[in-house]
Amino acid sequence: MAVEIIMLGIGATLLMDLWALARKRWFGVAALDYAWVGRWLGHMRHGQFRHAAIGEAPTVRGEHALGWIFHYLTGLLFAALFLAWVGDAWLQRPTLAPALAFAALSVAAPLLLMQPAFGMGMAASRQPWRVRVRALLTHLVFGLGLYLMGLLAQWL
Repeated sequence: MAVEIIMLGIGATLLMDLWALARKRWFGVAALDYAWVGRWLGHMRHGQFRHAAIGEAPTVRGEHALGWIFHYLTGLLFAALFLAWVGDAWLQRPTLAPALAFAALSVAAPLLLMQPAFGMGMAASRQPWRVRVRALLTHLVFGLGLYLMGLLAQWL
């Protein structure tokens, strides 16, 4: 089961990152700067969990690497939670609907945890629909990645 979690988590996160690159290239929409995630995590060790504006917070040594590592660890965690939710049988016959449903639910993490902590307000209340729709689409791409990696896992 650990191999499948790693495969689904890394594969789905990678597809999400490829989507972010395509979105930037085709539509000029910038992706989340994972250095901000590393900065947020780095400030936690000093007891600061929330920022008025994470982009203006002092930089943290190694924030880029820390942010990217955390991003992929989160993908692994989400893959594990997904498999715990749908059960091992899903790996024998992957279907798209549960992967997309889980991905839609997972968008709560950035909307209710990270965006408020970054100073963007609850559920991105400062730029609500633009940010919410982008977050949902990005997480749905993650769900598509779970499904595609589930199909690939059947062949291996």
